[in-house]
Amino acid sequence: MATARVINVFDDSPAYNAGLSVDDEILSLNGETLRDVIRYQILTDEPHLDISIRRGGIEIDVQIQKLPGEPLGLEVHSAVFDQIRTCDNHCEFCFIYQLPKGMRKSLYLKDDDYRLSFLYGNFTTLTRFTESDLERVVEEGLSPLNVSIHATDSLIRNEMLRNRRGGPSLRWLDALLEHGIEIHGQIVVCPEINDALILEDTLCTIYERYLSLKSVCVVPLGVSKHSNEKRMRPHTKSEAINVLNIVEKWQTIINKETGRNIVHAADEFYLVAERPIPGTSEYDNFDMYEDGVGIVRTFEREFKGEVNEPTNTAAGFFAWVDGAPAAGYRSVRNPSQNLILRKREKSPIGILTGEYGAQTLRPLIETLGAKDVRIIPVKNNFFGGNVAVAGLLVGEDIANALAREPQGHRYLLPDVCLSQGKFLDGLEPADLPRQVEVIPTDGIALKRALGANHG
Repeated sequence: MATARVINVFDDSPAYNAGLSVDDEILSLNGETLRDVIRYQILTDEPHLDISIRRGGIEIDVQIQKLPGEPLGLEVHSAVFDQIRTCDNHCEFCFIYQLPKGMRKSLYLKDDDYRLSFLYGNFTTLTRFTESDLERVVEEGLSPLNVSIHATDSLIRNEMLRNRRGGPSLRWLDALLEHGIEIHGQIVVCPEINDALILEDTLCTIYERYLSLKSVCVVPLGVSKHSNEKRMRPHTKSEAINVLNIVEKWQTIINKETGRNIVHAADEFYLVAERPIPGTSEYDNFDMYEDGVGIVRTFEREFKGEVNEPTNTAAGFFAWVDGAPAAGYRSVRNPSQNLILRKREKSPIGILTGEYGAQTLRPLIETLGAKDVRIIPVKNNFFGGNVAVAGLLVGEDIANALAREPQGHRYLLPDVCLSQGKFLDGLEPADLPRQVEVIPTDGIALKRALGANHG
């Protein structure tokens, strides 16, 4: 039986005043067994609650009267109370299969759960989606959802997902769009598998059939040194250029039809192709920022003071795994209380980032004309391959980079490297050989951190 376990009760809340306590198990709310934090939030918005709990093996009924919409005042152990719907695809390009052994167990969980797509922005292939799921999504307005498309040709999609339900499951994408659910799509492009003419066909089908998609991000294949799939390899420069040419061609066609840019290529493609990143106006609302689309321009705008607050909050790969249950429907992935901040003002500054991040930051830092600020690109030896984003940096590689740096300097580290205060390899900032200041992963925070030296 699915239960939500209480891990915190807020003082002076309705739950506190009713006597609920940590480790209570919620068996039902207003007669309904809870499956996830989505139903929990909907039901606890009600003014009258009949709560059945289990405490020390004894079942207790509690009645609570409160204002409509007033928070109940509980924090529960997970976003999903029943079993997470795991993925039954076997994609060659899946990054879960490319993880080394010995990492914490939660990182190896491969989900295909539309609820986690709604709550955390995970991508679902819809191969395990059902009619009852569609009914719930529409009835409760669980929008937006993120859907992995990869290819619209049924046989190609079957092959890529290694699942015969791959092609047929796109019928759910039609149904969701028909019911007005906002969908962000993703195409992971694998060299010689779904690029070239297959990518042309996929974008043509989107033009003909899926123009109501909110956005579609075209992202490059990430390959770690731990991959055992012989067909999986990084894109060459010429292949990246070809992908961009196809994307830009269909951007023009679709824009003429809809007046908006639906399809976007990830910044990484432009970096590999050594092509200029598109201007800010090309990205609409930066909807797919967390999937690597528009990060460079977003950071640049923030750093230059063109916006007053961060456009997006970077969460980092796997951040959902250890994320706290959502406040409402969306989760705050990197709580600030878990970050370490040790300032040493007026000292030389080293900015730690991934190899791609270094390419983005270098021209921005050069505009300051500051000789005492330097970029420290951290090579990702832990994952290897073409993995070069800051969000997949681990403590071991950062420690090795810092060991070569002088004592007494200020070292800035983006919080996108951390989930619940830890790196993916389990190390913490306190384990590093130099003190670091962990700052939010946005241009405003970086400019503010640099301000101690260059105010």
